[in-house]
Amino acid sequence: MEPIHAKTSTSSAVFADGVLAGQIAVVTGGGSGLGRETALELARCGAQVIVCGRRFEALSETAAMSRVGSIEPMACDIREEEQVASFVDGVIARHGHIDLLVNNAGGQYLTPAENITPKGFRAVVRTNLEGTWLMTHAVATKAMMPGSNGRPPGGKIVSITLSPHNGMAGMAHSSAARAAVENLTRVLSVEWARFGIRLTAIAAGQFATDTFLTKYPEQIVDAAAGMVPVQRLGRPEELAWLVAYLASPGGDFFSGAVLTLDGARDNWWGCYPPRVFQDGSGNHLSEQRG
Repeated sequence: MEPIHAKTSTSSAVFADGVLAGQIAVVTGGGSGLGRETALELARCGAQVIVCGRRFEALSETAAMSRVGSIEPMACDIREEEQVASFVDGVIARHGHIDLLVNNAGGQYLTPAENITPKGFRAVVRTNLEGTWLMTHAVATKAMMPGSNGRPPGGKIVSITLSPHNGMAGMAHSSAARAAVENLTRVLSVEWARFGIRLTAIAAGQFATDTFLTKYPEQIVDAAAGMVPVQRLGRPEELAWLVAYLASPGGDFFSGAVLTLDGARDNWWGCYPPRVFQDGSGNHLSEQRG
């Protein structure tokens, strides 16, 4: 699936030039997939973007893809408190402030719940929940609250979570962590409203990222697309556009919301009109749910 808008373009296909000019944005997990495309789109819109992650080489590739030269790679493991603090301090030292944090970094593995070990469960929760909390807390307290950097308080934090919300088999560990992030977003949107900090979450469905398309065979990709009512996977730039909108003045009244971006997958109870299949005896059975 080719993106509508080439990754190497210097301008956004959707937003006015410079709509995010002057903004400093941090994107975690910016070395691939949705994080990479989000960083590129924010840069096209005029933001200075800092991408972080564990693999500096991948982050550098993201920076090199930007034709506007406004993406800076920095290594940081969001699971490590000291690394997070040092990273945020470094961004503030160089740029003076942070206007937007995109919590995109995460990770999980597909496995039946009975096969998840305590160590495996903790590892997924640590990345998806604790890492998100560490980065959120550090950016908010160091860059967005009064007296943190000599600037007026305020800022935006967008966390990428997971759809469908009605349960995804094989993802018990990640589903638990992502649900916690969504509720954390709701709580912090109330507590930190007094500081002018707006927090939202985007529950992402299945997207045709380079990673997804190369990791799985074609039949798995086709099956995944077939489970989406709009009958296709999401395009990475579609999530990036939503993040850019939330970062823009158009997103100023969004806070505490969980925005589901999944082609109606969250509401899926089978395809309409329903497919039919045979039960082996020649009888046609209606497909109620996959």
